[in-house]
Amino acid sequence: MQPPRPLEAQVARALLDGFETHYALMRQTGQAAKGLFEARDWSALRRLQTERIGWYDTRVAECVARLTKDFTPDVFTDARWGDVKLAYIALLLDHRQPELAEVFFNSVTTRVLHRRYFRNRFMFVRPSVSTEYLDLEEPSYRCYYPARTGLRKTLATLVTDFGLTKPYADLERDVNCVVRALRRAMPRPLVVEPNFQLQVLESLLFRGQEAYIVGRAFNGLTMVPFVVPIVHDGAGRLVLDSVLLDPTLLAVLFSSTRAYCLADIDVPSTWVHFLRRMLPSKPPWELYAMLGFGKASKALFYRDFLHHLRHSTDPMTLAPGTAGLVMLVFTLPSFPYVFKLIRDRAKPPKDVDRAMVKDRYRLVKKADRAGRMADTLEYADVALPKSRLSPALLEELRREVPTQLTEDGDSIVLSHLYIERRMTPLDLYLRKASDQDLARAVDDFGKCLEELASANIFAGDLLYKNFGVTRLGRVIFYDYDEIDLVTQVNFRTIPKARDDEDETRGEAWFQVGPKDVFPEEWKPFFFTDPRVQQVLETKHPNLFEASWWNGVKQQLESGRPVRVPPYPDGVRFAVNRKR
Repeated sequence: MQPPRPLEAQVARALLDGFETHYALMRQTGQAAKGLFEARDWSALRRLQTERIGWYDTRVAECVARLTKDFTPDVFTDARWGDVKLAYIALLLDHRQPELAEVFFNSVTTRVLHRRYFRNRFMFVRPSVSTEYLDLEEPSYRCYYPARTGLRKTLATLVTDFGLTKPYADLERDVNCVVRALRRAMPRPLVVEPNFQLQVLESLLFRGQEAYIVGRAFNGLTMVPFVVPIVHDGAGRLVLDSVLLDPTLLAVLFSSTRAYCLADIDVPSTWVHFLRRMLPSKPPWELYAMLGFGKASKALFYRDFLHHLRHSTDPMTLAPGTAGLVMLVFTLPSFPYVFKLIRDRAKPPKDVDRAMVKDRYRLVKKADRAGRMADTLEYADVALPKSRLSPALLEELRREVPTQLTEDGDSIVLSHLYIERRMTPLDLYLRKASDQDLARAVDDFGKCLEELASANIFAGDLLYKNFGVTRLGRVIFYDYDEIDLVTQVNFRTIPKARDDEDETRGEAWFQVGPKDVFPEEWKPFFFTDPRVQQVLETKHPNLFEASWWNGVKQQLESGRPVRVPPYPDGVRFAVNRKR
């Protein structure tokens, strides 16, 4: 390989400077989160989490501006960009975030080169630098050996090593609860093996009003993943709220239906490797997203998708279920995701345009999704092989999204696309469900609406087709064209009729504003099945009361966020102590 020429090396260095500026800011957010958590400044913590999402695009734009200012246009050609990439690879050989730096290079490349150059020679379609063992010098996790000092003392040391300055209400009491739970999770009879150890990630994860210790216990061939949430009690002291050991609870905790975490991470790939051993069913792209590395997540997902396309033969088809009035949805049956495009014209009675829909998807991206809203991967200029589209899907695309569709030889290029994990639409699920499964799903549907409200989200359109059931049986909201903030909605009770004439009118006898919502109307309109009504009236009667919604609204407006733990009350130490 010829050494890079000086000019190409300068371009590569400028590119890497842009990435390193971005990553330094990312680490600063993780460091700042610790102080904000201790100060219980939830609004600032949430604001930091939200603002961070847009930083990547800002840094890319800054880098593009620097390159176009400092270098002549002939650098941005196929004759020279391949050498820029080679020079960049040389800079990554000892880098601690090479996989993220490669994605940054791709983001800049797509802005300075013509699309015809978006191929392997000019971009990182496959990783060029291994991320294995990047933390050999400074490990990303700490090891503790309970056989030396005892499990209780070891756990107490493990907790205090994170350096939180706020006092614990009763650390000894909480550690005893953790010890009992860990012992129950180990195979019986418990024989302590020579390798008995606890491994925990070097930094706390912060999200919402919780800080998380993430670790795994090894004993012989047994590995027990665990997460310990740290929260504030009513007096502002710290408590260990629980220890999460159930794989399902851990999967829900780290789900893409929740807001992204804040953490001070030096070597992201080692964190992902650590978490994958704990959660083997989670793809790496989803873990990168959970840690706040959204662009890397998108790149990894797209690589998985291209790999699957090359190793499958089934056609893409329109998604099953009731067709959306705003979104056109299709799927590849052998791939567990759906692809969504905004229709060029929404079907009546919907009255929304493309800009409004995009704005609502951006709102969801930045919102506290409370474990109840599907995260979306957003792409531009996605090329798909025309041969893999069913005739019905191709016809639907040509009819419904002609302004977003370019036919380029054997490919079609979609100018704007959302991708989400596939779920069973709730309306289809309820049609086939037994009475028991229906009751469980409707109960979780009610919890979904309540938890979204606590996160300042009002779904707007409560039709079942706008919700899905995950493989874990959770009800998730995924259709956002009528979404709104709870604090921007007027929840009202229907005024009493003044006389018989008011009662018999075909229209409202009182004034209704565009943001007015009457929860008592929902039962006869959305929930006509008596079985559904019974479950909601029994388990979630407050959903139909404007006073409940206004109470949530007032608490949100007061700046006191409603805490909804991302795990059930049944595993919380404080709840169990009261029983």
